[in-house]
Order: sequence, then C-alpha cells, then structure tokens
Amino acid sequence: MRKKILLVDDDAAIRGSLSDVLAMENYEVLPAGNGAEALKIYHSTAVDVVLLDLNLPIKNGWDTFVQLTNDNPLLPVIIITARANQLFTSLGAGVGALMEKPLDVPLLLETIRELLEEPAEVRLGRMAGKVAEFHYFPSHRPTTPRFDEDY
Repeated sequence: MRKKILLVDDDAAIRGSLSDVLAMENYEVLPAGNGAEALKIYHSTAVDVVLLDLNLPIKNGWDTFVQLTNDNPLLPVIIITARANQLFTSLGAGVGALMEKPLDVPLLLETIRELLEEPAEVRLGRMAGKVAEFHYFPSHRPTTPRFDEDY
C-alpha cells in the first residue's frame, strides 16, 4: 500500500512540483493550499506524513501543526518553509524535521523515508521534549533540484 503524504503549501506551483516528484516515488499525495483545508483532508483520510509550510492563509502552519499533533502525536511532520528563525520553535514543538526553502529534493525524500521508518517511541519522546534525532536543513546548504517560493 502506498504511503499518503499530506502536502500543505499555499503556493500552487510548489504543490504541483512536489506532488509530481512524490508521485514518482510512489507516494499518494493529498495537496492542501491552507491549514483549514489540510485539517479537513486529515480528518477525512489517514495520512502517514505531513509536509507543512508555515506561511498559510486562513489557518497558519503552527496552528495547523498543533491541531494535527494534538489529534495524533505520532504523526511525522516536516516543516517546509522560507520563514527564518524557526529552528528553536521547531525543536520545542517536537517537529520531525525542518527544511528551509529552497528545498533540497533528494534530502526531502531521504527525510520522509527516515521519518516513516522511525519507531513510535522516538516520535513520542521528541514530542515530550526528550533528546531525539532532529533533521534540520537550512536554506544556505548547497542544493541540487530545488523548489523555491521565488519562482
């Protein structure tokens, strides 16, 4: 069975490009353009991982994150954002990974695989503030194929 990824980004071009890449990797992609839409999708179907932008209309990314993880603390969430200075907030919130735009697609795919394989105890520990592996990829890293809000 294909893993389902809830992809939440207000930029239609990013949603389309990432959806294509993820589909080629055999993921089922459920795209959402804002936090309210993401929560509606989440409550209607089971998802395995969430890619969540922070700058969203209607319901912002952090409010959406809180609702998702209150419903399911085991849900792996990767924050994908161009917003600066989100590292400590992400660590404190128990996010599985923080990837700053422009995204490094091979690293994104690797991070998705790692979080899907991560034991539930590690996720729960991260949410409880215990030391756990955290994936952080700042935007100044050299990247290969990338998706950027500026396109």
